[in-house]
Amino acid sequence: MKKLLCTLLAVGSLTVANAQTKPGGISGEMLRDIQKEQQAEPVNRALVNAVAVNSIDALSTNRQNAGALDTYFSVETKKQSITDQKSSGRCWMFSGFNVLRSNYTRQHGDSIQLELSQAYLFVWDQLEKSNLMLQGCVDTGKLPIDDPRVRFFFKSPIGDGGTFCGVSDLAEKYGLVPAEVMPESYSSDNTSKMRSLIASKLREYGLQLRDMAQKDRKQNSIDKAKTRMLSQIYRMIIMTIGEPPQKFTYAFKDKNGKALGPAREYTPQSFYQEVVGGPLNGTFIMAMNDPRRPYYKTYEVEYDRHTYDGHNWRYVNLPMEDIEQMAIASLKDGRKLYSSYDVGKFLDRKRGYADIENFDYESLFGTTFGMDKAQRISTFDSGSTHAMTLTAVDLDENGQVKKWKVENSWGASWGQQGCLIMSARWFREYMFRLVVDKKYVPENILQAAESEPVMVMPEDPLFLPDE
Repeated sequence: MKKLLCTLLAVGSLTVANAQTKPGGISGEMLRDIQKEQQAEPVNRALVNAVAVNSIDALSTNRQNAGALDTYFSVETKKQSITDQKSSGRCWMFSGFNVLRSNYTRQHGDSIQLELSQAYLFVWDQLEKSNLMLQGCVDTGKLPIDDPRVRFFFKSPIGDGGTFCGVSDLAEKYGLVPAEVMPESYSSDNTSKMRSLIASKLREYGLQLRDMAQKDRKQNSIDKAKTRMLSQIYRMIIMTIGEPPQKFTYAFKDKNGKALGPAREYTPQSFYQEVVGGPLNGTFIMAMNDPRRPYYKTYEVEYDRHTYDGHNWRYVNLPMEDIEQMAIASLKDGRKLYSSYDVGKFLDRKRGYADIENFDYESLFGTTFGMDKAQRISTFDSGSTHAMTLTAVDLDENGQVKKWKVENSWGASWGQQGCLIMSARWFREYMFRLVVDKKYVPENILQAAESEPVMVMPEDPLFLPDE
């Protein structure tokens, strides 16, 4: 058997040597050197067999780090019901709504049970993103089809992802409704097919609008054509998600479902005023930690927004120490925060615990993974992938952070009763964005946030939507 295996390897190497002629490819000589390395450091056969039939995480679990979790937090906001985004990329909306409803119940009584309709705002999110794509095709209509900006619109014409500025722009414009008034649909919970079909239609319409722009059609005729197109897109959206209500009757309830007063008639806009109380835009800053770039400067991405007439994603870049201090100040005052992370890294899903020593991949594969945070961002190895609601921090007797906790949107049965605990060291490595009310932001950071932004490309590794 061994003789046959060696013969096959030799034939394989000979085949490579005969077929490979271009420099830079794997030549027969290179392949022999690669295989020789394996013979010089033979891999344990039992380990090979184990890796072949087990999950990598199961085999690399660090048992010394797998003990019982400390679930005590010295600073913790009030608990609220856990939501579930199902098979959708709307974590930004779920996290943003967690903040809004927490702020409301904090002011009006912790006994109030409030859940907001993600399906309602998702209708307007998808319509607004469709308009953003189509108008972008008009704006760039005379550029070549392979121009980077044109490709930006056609590559991803619509998606589920976003950031907190999407919540603020959309909710201010369209209002809010309770979850029971407009519940989730199959397609709002499972967005892939709906998104795929709408994307195809948008690409088709985008080509038509480019053609009109190139032929110098009058703006009025382009606007009419785009309106007809959006009418069809809107039809697809409401058929799959549902038609948003223009008015409704609702009574606030306690956690046992008992009405706290008589039902009132609302519009989505008046309900927004009841829950939020005023404009969101202008009340917060969005901070990020990007060690590739200078700190205390503001960065912005053109066209990375939810609505054409809304706000681009705009972040002030800060050291983790500043981000942590703002988060602690907010949590001490009972205010939850929108935050986002590279949640899949070193995540123990069964325990709902994220720590850089949960898994020992280096020992398993006999190598190291040596990139720092800046290098991981630059090479697309790490970035903001998922938004969650920061709810608690545990401080030692000297005020140093021991661990953090977030409300997730993967259902109440996941992790720590729907929550995730993060070690302080994991938080520094894999936390990227934080939305903070301005009342908790130091003056020097407020000034930096108001400075002229540095414009960056939408393809930047760290300016991808939270999902």
